[in-house]
Amino acid sequence: MAETARSFYDLKYIDTLSSLDSPVHRIDARAKLLTTGVFIVCAVSFPKHEISALIPYFLYPAVIVPAARIPARYLMERAAFLLPFAVLIGIFNPFYDREVVMSVSGIPISGGVLSFVSILLRFVLTILAALILMASTGFPGICSGLEKLKIPRVFSVQLMMLHRYLFVLASEAVRMARARQLRSFGGRGTGIATYGSLIGHLLLRTLNRARRIHTAMLSRGFHGEFHQGRPFRMRLSDAAFTAAWCSAFITFRFVDLPQAVGRIIMGAGS
Repeated sequence: MAETARSFYDLKYIDTLSSLDSPVHRIDARAKLLTTGVFIVCAVSFPKHEISALIPYFLYPAVIVPAARIPARYLMERAAFLLPFAVLIGIFNPFYDREVVMSVSGIPISGGVLSFVSILLRFVLTILAALILMASTGFPGICSGLEKLKIPRVFSVQLMMLHRYLFVLASEAVRMARARQLRSFGGRGTGIATYGSLIGHLLLRTLNRARRIHTAMLSRGFHGEFHQGRPFRMRLSDAAFTAAWCSAFITFRFVDLPQAVGRIIMGAGS
């Protein structure tokens, strides 16, 4: 039960971070959405064996995280928690692609190893970018920003309702886990066989509670539109933020900066 509750409160913590006040939080949501989109597209578009060219992309989280006063430890813990999914995707690459493409200090490196490391790097970059966006904008701000970018309103409203329902689901799960623990005398009722019934009851309880919440929203004048606390106003500084970072990401995509710097250093040394 403690683990379930901890996961629930950790899910709410990122919404708490979005309420902070910092230069990054004050940037228009549309600017951050466009910047994050370009970042992710550029990062995932590299060839499968590319590693060194991905390193400059870590400059973005390295600059934005301190500026937004987001705990770096929290972001790294979330990224580490999701990292096993990327490991499952690329773990078999070294076995399927055994052709040696380079050597480091006499140690042969196969293409499968390079592609595996490249998958991990791109996964960490995209997760960090998404977490930074959520922690500095909030899910309501993201949905409102998508709507301002001419995404159909029904799509943004569905995303918002899904986000709200996840918290309802997590809250009911915490309550059921606590009740189950209090009634499990002598370890009874803790087997795998009880999980099917618990999941069914959880879905029924969350659907009923979500229906009550929706009825309460309608009675208070909800007409399919969520209002954003921060006004949307694209300032010159917001446009400059997007233009500067997007230009940097595109440059990183077509210019291997670590390799270029290495050539300059080697040339100067010779």
